[in-house]
Amino acid sequence: MRRQRGFTLIELLVAISIMAVMAVLSWRGLDGMTRAQAQTRQRADEVLTLQAGLDQWTDDLNALMQLPQVNALDWDGRVLRMTRPAPNVSDGMLVVAWSRRDVNGTGQWLRWQSPPLRTRGDLANAWAEATLWAQNPGDEEKKREVAITPLLDWQIFYFRSDAWTNPLSSNGTSMAVNPVALAQGAPNASAPDGVRLVLTLPPGQALSGTLTRDWVRPTLGGNKS
Repeated sequence: MRRQRGFTLIELLVAISIMAVMAVLSWRGLDGMTRAQAQTRQRADEVLTLQAGLDQWTDDLNALMQLPQVNALDWDGRVLRMTRPAPNVSDGMLVVAWSRRDVNGTGQWLRWQSPPLRTRGDLANAWAEATLWAQNPGDEEKKREVAITPLLDWQIFYFRSDAWTNPLSSNGTSMAVNPVALAQGAPNASAPDGVRLVLTLPPGQALSGTLTRDWVRPTLGGNKS
């Protein structure tokens, strides 16, 4: 009878080695694809979050609420505060603040919002609370903040008299809620024709470097910004 020949031990070892190498290469390929997909999703989420923050920034400025003897916008070099209507107009108004602050060792661009305000006393308190939030917030103030994006630095400029100026300079008079002026009925300064936002984004993010966003007062630009 003819004897049937099988695989030798060496042939089996070689085949198993080849299959092991192919399995390792396949695993590395799948792992690389998974990592690339996760990184792509993370980058996309970072871009969408930044875009949502910039859209909210523009929406807050478009909704500036100017009241008699109350200035709607103020930049003190650390925090930009503004007044705007509450989502439900019958609830009154809000104080909104934007600032950069270190959070867990990382600079963050942050937005803060007060509860609905109905009286001038509530407005003055919320205005002061926004300043406190930007400098040394407590747990209550932090509950009303939203982190937008990591941020190295930021700058604000006002457009007045056909030029961009520092709001803290003599050409860009700061517009704050002054309780004394409020009580005396002093006139308030008008909002600037435009606001320029300059963000310095850190490396390692989906977007890095300098980003500039200009806003034009809708009543000045024919609803174009």
